[in-house]
Amino acid sequence: MTASERIDQMIEDLTDWRGKTLASLRKSILAADPDIIEEWKWMGSPVWSRDGIIAVGNAHKGKVKLTFMYGAQLPDPDKLFNTGFEGNVRRAIDLFEDDKVNAPALKALIRAAIELNQTKSRKPAKKAAAGARATAKKA
Repeated sequence: MTASERIDQMIEDLTDWRGKTLASLRKSILAADPDIIEEWKWMGSPVWSRDGIIAVGNAHKGKVKLTFMYGAQLPDPDKLFNTGFEGNVRRAIDLFEDDKVNAPALKALIRAAIELNQTKSRKPAKKAAAGARATAKKA
């Protein structure tokens, strides 16, 4: 079973509002960029990636949580993040029953996360850069 099929199954198995909310989040995430990859990690979590992990989705007993791997570094002008402020890296959006997804703002946040991942992947690793400098000095 592919990751996308597992996510389909998870949404189908959530017969209450959480399934609809997760489906709505997923639709917005995938609409933000055609190159986003769906993955299934950590014993049952949908993960969306492009040039690195963007976000992880989870359905909990009373909420649906969308955690952005590097959310603390992302601009959030629409104030979607409502939890995870105690950490220095991740930020999350907790959605409760009757909450609506602000799809345009979520798509902008997804695109910002992709841009951040691409920026991180372009930077040379510190060790590799130091090794290159040492090699250049010997020459």
